[in-house]
Amino acid sequence: MPDFTHSAIGWTRTGAWPTGFRSMRHRIRVGTGEADFRRLAEGILTFELHRGAQLRVDAAPRAAVGGTVVVGFGVGKVRLKAPCAVVWVEETDSGRNDDGTHRAGFGYATLPGHPESGEESFTAVLDADGTVFFELHAYSRHGNWFYRLGAPVARFCQELVTRRYLAAARRLAAGTA
Repeated sequence: MPDFTHSAIGWTRTGAWPTGFRSMRHRIRVGTGEADFRRLAEGILTFELHRGAQLRVDAAPRAAVGGTVVVGFGVGKVRLKAPCAVVWVEETDSGRNDDGTHRAGFGYATLPGHPESGEESFTAVLDADGTVFFELHAYSRHGNWFYRLGAPVARFCQELVTRRYLAAARRLAAGTA
């Protein structure tokens, strides 16, 4: 595995958070039925969710464990690059869980050069009753002293990107992305 910026790898899959990190959890209803679930899941696994959130993505066509993902945030050529590596993937063909839910998505952890240290996950969930949810989970802390000084700006940027992810998930599930 790559040289991550922290040791708590894979925790977004379990929902547990390491101490010393800020955590974020979002779960929004985005649709109903298998078709909405599959559209959202494919959009997540192929990084269309990120592109729909107006981020640039340099990655393989599909999320795979160990794959590097470099996300670019900014305007024009002025972009902050945020390198990560995929640490877990759940494909659409994984079947239903014991609780009747069907999940698909991935999580990635930060690599050296990322402004934050932590992990983020993106998951499509088809509940037993047919409701489709998008889950966005993350834990992070600033990567170094420079980014700690810019904490208010970093928080604003995280909130902006989060809103964009949520909107992109709605569009993906609806087939309007």
